[in-house]
Amino acid sequence: MKVVIVESPAKAKTINKYLGSDYKVLASYGHVRDLPAKDGSVKPDEDFEMDWSVDRDSNKRMTEIASAVKSADTLYLATDPDREGEAISWHVLEILQKKRALKDTAIHRVVFNEITKSAIIAAIASPRELDTKMVDAYLARRALDYLVGFTLSPVLWRKLPGARSAGRVQSVALRLVANRETEIERFVPQEYWSVEANVTNKDQKAFTTRLVSINGKKLQKMSIETGKEAQDAVALVKKTPITVTALEKKPTKRHPQPPFTTSTLQQEAARKLGFPANKTMRVAQSLYEGKNIGGEVTGLITYMRTDGVTIAGEALNATRYLIESRYGDRYLPEKPKFYKSKAKNAQEAHEAIRPTDPSRRPIDVASALDQDEKKLYELIWRRTIASQMASAQLERTTITAFNEDQTAELRATGSVITFDGFLSVYQEGKDDEKDEGEARLPAVTEGEELLLDQVNPKQHFTDPAPRFTEASLVKQLEELGIGRPSTYASILTVLRERNYVRMDKNRFIPEDKGRLVIAFLEVFFERYVQYDFTANLENELDDISAGSLEWKKVLRTFWTDFKPKTEEVISEKTSEIIDALDAYLEPMVFGTDVEIIAEKRKCPSCDDGRLGLKTSRYGAFVGCSNYPECSYTKPFGRIDADNDNENAADGPQSLGMHPESGEEISVKVGRFGPYLEMASAEKGVKPPRASIPKDMKPEDVSLEMAVLLLSLPRTVGLHPESGKPITSAIGRYGPYVAHERTFASLQSSDEVFSVGLNRAVSLIADAQKKKAGGKVTLKELGDHPKEEGPVYVYDGRYGPYVNHGKINATLPKGTDPESVTMEQAVEWLEAKAAKGGKKKAAPKKKKAAKKKAVKKKTTAKKKAPTKKKAAS
Repeated sequence: MKVVIVESPAKAKTINKYLGSDYKVLASYGHVRDLPAKDGSVKPDEDFEMDWSVDRDSNKRMTEIASAVKSADTLYLATDPDREGEAISWHVLEILQKKRALKDTAIHRVVFNEITKSAIIAAIASPRELDTKMVDAYLARRALDYLVGFTLSPVLWRKLPGARSAGRVQSVALRLVANRETEIERFVPQEYWSVEANVTNKDQKAFTTRLVSINGKKLQKMSIETGKEAQDAVALVKKTPITVTALEKKPTKRHPQPPFTTSTLQQEAARKLGFPANKTMRVAQSLYEGKNIGGEVTGLITYMRTDGVTIAGEALNATRYLIESRYGDRYLPEKPKFYKSKAKNAQEAHEAIRPTDPSRRPIDVASALDQDEKKLYELIWRRTIASQMASAQLERTTITAFNEDQTAELRATGSVITFDGFLSVYQEGKDDEKDEGEARLPAVTEGEELLLDQVNPKQHFTDPAPRFTEASLVKQLEELGIGRPSTYASILTVLRERNYVRMDKNRFIPEDKGRLVIAFLEVFFERYVQYDFTANLENELDDISAGSLEWKKVLRTFWTDFKPKTEEVISEKTSEIIDALDAYLEPMVFGTDVEIIAEKRKCPSCDDGRLGLKTSRYGAFVGCSNYPECSYTKPFGRIDADNDNENAADGPQSLGMHPESGEEISVKVGRFGPYLEMASAEKGVKPPRASIPKDMKPEDVSLEMAVLLLSLPRTVGLHPESGKPITSAIGRYGPYVAHERTFASLQSSDEVFSVGLNRAVSLIADAQKKKAGGKVTLKELGDHPKEEGPVYVYDGRYGPYVNHGKINATLPKGTDPESVTMEQAVEWLEAKAAKGGKKKAAPKKKKAAKKKAVKKKTTAKKKAPTKKKAAS
């Protein structure tokens, strides 16, 4: 018997079918060991020894694997073909050795880039040894990340209340996001103008020209700075006639892009499909592990964690054959196209991401895929085919014309595709994007006079650099050499989970908490969040995997400087750290105008207070130096984000008088955000207040809405069974309805004022069911494809999950319950079943309980309790 170890159960089933009855394929379910999440798991003082732990589920699976290996003559370690996969094989081998399961067993490491029958059989036929250098690189990376996390995070917790933790690579990604936000806030728009002229040729065909030079001087983007200068330029253009002086037609080519790497796939899937990076990788994993095509499960794409752009010879030939047969000879270049990765530190150890069989068109596999899988497979297929197609051919036309006295030069450019080449299959960017200027200009001749229809001066303002999207942040990390294909998705996920950033219109915006953490790291740990330092560490990890650097040497060098730095910072007083951060963050919080910073620092609530950075267990805020005598606070962040805009007010904004009480209602800002306050006529009486919901902008709150918010909670009606009121209100976690001690969320703040009794009763019933351990049906997926009985998506007390019979499987974090497919549900249910299905109740300790009871009884016999005398 031969035993093969892979990572996932879905992969195990497929490969077992390929290899036959002589082989037993078992799944490790990913990593089987990890460093315990406690201090001391990596021991620098013991030459970086590591304590690994195996959780209960993994131990159970490893026991089963060990049992199978003991009766096998050969063990094949067939985990993924990257550092993580190599590490999992190493962990499995270590555990099997400790379990004494490897006596006379032959051990082989096999790798394959695709899950197809031919690839699996070829891999088994050509095994290799475990790559210890790759394992060393994994150990070094794991130790570095652990040491940074468990050494730096406690410093944050003690010196920066409200901060959660800091990671080696995630902190650098957060710095990119935070620094971009600072650039945007400090950006001062500059005015500039352009001048366009609409003209018509002798055949009455109109086109647009652009003013490119005045008096022989070429205009740059910012050359025309004011409206007056623009009007002077318009006057020159109007000196007709406008005469064509030159006509140039030049053929150009546009070349296809290489096939996908991990980062370029994530970028294009974000741009074209709107997929976040973690979703792209999840869908790609499903395509890699295989689908049922023609009665046999087969992988549809090659391994999806790669920075290589090459394609195997067999696949290259198949791609070229498809191009020739489907599109014709014109679309097939004479020679195959070979690409080299432009990414910094690219390993190119694996192929690019491509279809396992290029002749398998998206339409051929559509019936086996869900909507997301269809979209991603088609994207990968098109990009791969296009990468080997002929370049597109264009004709670029430039028309140059002058005014009467040649003081103004006008130019029109346009291009037209004369041969679409690879563009017939694939274009980068959004599907609806068109290349600027891709329009044919009308025919003109040199010396022809053009009729001037209209001259249009246009005012422009420079824009700041845009906030990062997932695509642009991944691209930036890759260009800097930070992170690797397997890490990009997790980096972005961690930033969101720690609430260091939020997403707005698919762009990253740093939260105040995240900006404060980065400020702390930049002030006190500047070296460790530098882009070059992090990229150089990545280089050293690559050198370890290449065998040119010893892994513990890298750790020693890092730890020798890092540990003393953390001890130095933790010995500083918290007040000194806050003062340093207050000075460092002054431009962000109070602006950059030195003359008025002192004015903005003055507390508007007391005479001599100075505003500055403060911290609490809830995070950072701006407060008065006279606290507790003065309790004035503002949320941490830029006091006005409009570059000292005169309209930006620091004080309360009055909305008007309450229609019934006649008291003034104002919008104020506190440490927890904007809120409403109604002035109280009586001294010493706390004024009525109401938070402004997160889904409302403070500037959009009207007097009518303010009155409604201050009137909350609202009585929706009486519950038909209990006869007690159901109320609606807005709380810390958003809008809700409540009945006695049961709460149920509402979809929006507006619904607080419109929700009816029937809907409120239904929501309360669902909430009570969940509270009692019951379930709410969210979706019925249909009958299980392999077993009897339906599959449901339920919402339970601890969140959404899928159910089949007695097996329940929790949805992965961030999964939309409405988007769950049958295939995903079956995969999660099978994984849960393999772990043992429902948790078994812990056995009751009957004997111990009995002994305890006997002991009590004996004690009672020995001494009866004495009665106390009544007090006289």
